[in-house]
Amino acid sequence: MALLKWTLCALLVAATTLVLAGQLGLLGGRMPDDLGVKDGRLKPPSATENSVSSQAGLYPDHPMRAYAEIAPLPLQGDGPATLARLRQLLQDMPGVTIVEDGGDGYLYAQCTTRWMKFVDDLELWVDPVQQVVQVRSASRVGRKDFGVNRERVETLRAGLAALN
Repeated sequence: MALLKWTLCALLVAATTLVLAGQLGLLGGRMPDDLGVKDGRLKPPSATENSVSSQAGLYPDHPMRAYAEIAPLPLQGDGPATLARLRQLLQDMPGVTIVEDGGDGYLYAQCTTRWMKFVDDLELWVDPVQQVVQVRSASRVGRKDFGVNRERVETLRAGLAALN
């Protein structure tokens, strides 16, 4: 019985410490310095199961290509109109901060979880050749995202569809 009490106490202390570390911003990771569009491509998917990318197919030998693949977002009207709709959808999502909103068809947002303050990087780019919105959403820390990045992109997809 005493061992069970000590085990539960240790688990409670560990959980409390983890939440406190998150609240202090110690679990947010650092912003990658290679984001953006380079040669018509967003950054490749992560090497672990914590990202999705509509351009994963451009990296056929990537170890997480199959896990990371997600369809691009469709244009709703033209590129600027679609980005305006996506911007509004993002502003309505809790924990999302739009960091870069250039006039070049590129939008970058940081998505922060409520309790642990994990940060995911979300990139959206209107691809003028493919006539779609290319997307990449990736966790900064950890090896798994438990489907959070895919769910975020699919929420944006559903939001765009609902606006029609």
